[in-house]
Amino acid sequence: MVRTWKAGRFELSYSHGKPLIMGIVNVTPDSFSDGGKHNSTKLAIEHARKLVDEGAQILDIGGESTRPGAQGVDADEEWARVGDVLKELVRWNIPISIDTMKANVMAQAVELGVDILNDVNGFRDAGAEAVLANSNAGAVVMHMQGEPRTMQNSPQYKHVVSDVEAFLNQRIIALEKLGVQANRILVDPGFGFGKTLQHNIDLMKATSLFSTLGAGVLVGVSRKRMISDLTGQTDPGLRTAGSVAAATYAAQHGAAVLRVHDVRETVEALKVTFALNQ
Repeated sequence: MVRTWKAGRFELSYSHGKPLIMGIVNVTPDSFSDGGKHNSTKLAIEHARKLVDEGAQILDIGGESTRPGAQGVDADEEWARVGDVLKELVRWNIPISIDTMKANVMAQAVELGVDILNDVNGFRDAGAEAVLANSNAGAVVMHMQGEPRTMQNSPQYKHVVSDVEAFLNQRIIALEKLGVQANRILVDPGFGFGKTLQHNIDLMKATSLFSTLGAGVLVGVSRKRMISDLTGQTDPGLRTAGSVAAATYAAQHGAAVLRVHDVRETVEALKVTFALNQ
């Protein structure tokens, strides 16, 4: 069954086994995988073009690292990193997402014409819900236990799947009460955000369950420590094979969107997997 995600200027369609591919553009000096590689407007735009050429259907732009232990930046610094990048990318005929926790940054992005607000904090920052509700942007509502500087210190849950499911359901209900239509919302279990390896595995196995909340599921495990723990590959840049394997699993279990660094490899793997499953 084909489902639709309303995101700003776009209505994006996805179906079981054929998720949308969101390419990652980190305009940061300290992201865990590619910090500093695209840390200028010119380099970020060049990388965005490369991802589109490789098959990305959405571009996700971030100006603040949320890796474990990361130090935060203020809204002015975050916007200084991403503002000119976004101004260029919104001219392209592709959905543009801003990866931010800050209502101020969200508001400026919406004013520019950004289509998606991707919030690792689940729209819990003061004013974030209002910015979303007063826009037509699509939303990615993620679960995070704690905050980036401390979230991996000692993550604990009574039952990780039911706990995360309850949080995401509560956030969907809260946003719908503010007038955010269900078909504008995706949920993200938040792999690596206050989770152990076993927590991440349990959440991945529950991908199809999360889709029953009434919103599509975004899965983002690309190059994360989860992949390192499973493969033994400590260099994030060499975690492509493990990341693609995880993305393929998520697609087969109903993920709506895959947020990835390695777009070409993911696109090709999914084409083969989908053809063989027919």
